[in-house]
Amino acid sequence: MSEEKFMMDDTSFESLLDKANLNPREGFLTKATVLNVEKEFIHADVGLKTEALIPTREFGGDEVKIGDIIDVYIERYEGPQGKVIASRLKARREKAWTLLEEKVANNETVEGSVVEHVRGGFIVDLYGVSAFLPGSQAGTRLGEKIDIPTPKQEFKVLKMDHSRSNVIVSRRALLEEAERGKREEFMRNIQIGTIAKGLVKNITDYGAFVDIGGMDGLLHVTDMSWNRISNPRDFLKVNQEIDVKIIDFNPETQRISLGVKQLSEDPWAGKLDELSVGQRLKGKISNITDYGAFVELENGIEGLIHVSEMSWTKKNIHPSKIIEVGQEVEIQVLEVDSEKRRLSFGLKQCLENPWVKFAQEHKDGEIINSEVKNITEFGLFIGLDSEIDGMIHIGDLDWDQPGEDVIKSYKVGDKVQAKIIDIQPEKERVSLSIKHVKEDRKEVRIDRNAVVSGEIIEIKEDGIVVDIEGAKGFVSKMDLAEEKSECQPNNFKVGAKITAKSLGSKTRDGMMKLSIKAHDLHEQKKIMKEYSQPESGAVLKNILGDAFEEAQKEKK
Repeated sequence: MSEEKFMMDDTSFESLLDKANLNPREGFLTKATVLNVEKEFIHADVGLKTEALIPTREFGGDEVKIGDIIDVYIERYEGPQGKVIASRLKARREKAWTLLEEKVANNETVEGSVVEHVRGGFIVDLYGVSAFLPGSQAGTRLGEKIDIPTPKQEFKVLKMDHSRSNVIVSRRALLEEAERGKREEFMRNIQIGTIAKGLVKNITDYGAFVDIGGMDGLLHVTDMSWNRISNPRDFLKVNQEIDVKIIDFNPETQRISLGVKQLSEDPWAGKLDELSVGQRLKGKISNITDYGAFVELENGIEGLIHVSEMSWTKKNIHPSKIIEVGQEVEIQVLEVDSEKRRLSFGLKQCLENPWVKFAQEHKDGEIINSEVKNITEFGLFIGLDSEIDGMIHIGDLDWDQPGEDVIKSYKVGDKVQAKIIDIQPEKERVSLSIKHVKEDRKEVRIDRNAVVSGEIIEIKEDGIVVDIEGAKGFVSKMDLAEEKSECQPNNFKVGAKITAKSLGSKTRDGMMKLSIKAHDLHEQKKIMKEYSQPESGAVLKNILGDAFEEAQKEKK
């Protein structure tokens, strides 16, 4: 055969090449025509000399008829019996990958449904391709519940690698974008006073976050009810639908404040004007705390009974030991604060005051027979009428012996006789004395800040003892002078006269506490005030100097 017979023109070669390229190749998609349907395989024409076999199970129960045209993926040219091996599942997967690549290239969303929950997230079916949805990308809120399988919805592809069959998608990105659009639209149309439907999304100790049209607003605990609410969880539940009123919003921070109580009439409106201090009312205990109890009046208004206003005699005990929730009580109004909507009530004020009763039934100088209820470092407490106690100061135990020594001879339960020396019902105080029962000596009592004069009768290491009209007073070392360098008892002499201020209390052995320093500072202020006027023409330094020289002469 001559060489010319094997030659062909360019047109014939290109035609043969195109025809060859039309033949299906391994690893590619092609169209196939169903020739026969058997139990295990479906026979199809793929344009080759031999038929293609496709496993029937890959059709998943879909009805297939002879003559149907389907997409298949050529796996091998020659399989068992010389047949072409093809796959419908791989064909669908390859078409899905092609569609995914096109959508990602065009920055489009993809459609799929969540089909399985796995560790760390979910599996999503995208047109037949399995993608991974991380838990953090499943919703806008961590731990959001997803019912499986879900209806078809939109996802955004975050990462895709065809060679590794790896696709990662996000639902959160689209939800946030949609919510952002809703928020912007919402903020453009929002108005204070608008009433909206809301869904409770989260509850905290200080309130609840409520979703209103894609925006979260804060419903503070103080705006839930006109009545006091201690725990928002007692008032609301998660996923509860409620009506709320927009009471404030900030366009810059997009913070919205919501209210529920504003949907009803304010029970406080005009009611506080009807209340006055001293008025007696009836109410019901609505709540008990460590510091007191709240009382609800008939019109829904609440006020606080502080624990200190519950009982005349029961001190330092929990309010629940005195009253209980639901109990009806009579109370007295102690304070009305209209601006802060605060009411203070008293419970003990509606009961008989045992201190006043004692003052009415007993007088100074009366002898009381009772027993020791408590012993402290500063004196004894003995029982009186109506569960109240009177105090015997350590200095009122004995005339001559130190009180700290005498008190050691007493114990709780001892029977004693004591004389009433002072009754002050307004201070809930009854002062008693044992030494006045034994011997009624003259005793001088001086009010706090009173100026007294006396003679020094003893010099001690920690101060000086002064005789004041037969009573003893004591000036401690630190109260001898303004300057620390002059606070030395040895600077004073027995028999010298001093002037001092009463500090209003007694030492352990019953001497009145005095202060020379307090008296000198008081005199200094008086002099400065008297001579600080410009028209006096005097030199303050010289005047003060002369005044202090005179004061020093009086001490010696």
